[in-house]
Amino acid sequence: MTECHHMLQAIARTARLTGRGRFAENVMTAIRSVQRSRFVPDGLVVEAYENIALPIGYEQTISQPYIVALMTDLLRPEKDHICLEVGTGSGYQAAVLSLLTSKVYTIEIIAPLFRQASSQLHKMHYDNVYPLLGNGYLGYPEAAPYDRIIVTAAAEKIPPALIEQLKKGGRMMIPIGPENGAQVLYQVDKDAAGEVTTQPVLDVRFVPLIEGETLAL
Repeated sequence: MTECHHMLQAIARTARLTGRGRFAENVMTAIRSVQRSRFVPDGLVVEAYENIALPIGYEQTISQPYIVALMTDLLRPEKDHICLEVGTGSGYQAAVLSLLTSKVYTIEIIAPLFRQASSQLHKMHYDNVYPLLGNGYLGYPEAAPYDRIIVTAAAEKIPPALIEQLKKGGRMMIPIGPENGAQVLYQVDKDAAGEVTTQPVLDVRFVPLIEGETLAL
């Protein structure tokens, strides 16, 4: 059994345990295709295909594979979609989305992580991913509106700029809650009339969404 197959089985088991059933085949194919080991620090490669979050430096993490699969599945990405990701981190989630959509704009506020992720995504030829250094709380209005938005850090509330930049008929997945308190993953939908609805999905644990100026560290 390959390490990746072991990870896929763990994702499937967790999905059943949480009552989620099976994820879409295109989502699981994308996760199978992306080498998670290329997006973790060298010292953690041996753990790359475990179904756990891993530290990537600067008090940030690469998300648990199950959470990546869940959020991607709930986004319902399509091949012609333009996506925005807030919180590039290692670049893993952006790589997964790149196989399912037309373009992925991904914003990272921590400069060293931005440089590392940009370099890795370029080396691996994820050419429809556009890394950006900036404050993800403000989104990226230059390429808006977006069919899909995914936020990979917990905000205290849904950033108004992201609501504004979400296309009518679009969907956002975002964890909401304080750093040391209860956090909930929300599905946010904007209908054809521009009305926004939110739906809680499950309790989660994410690093906090950083606001403000980019961090050189």
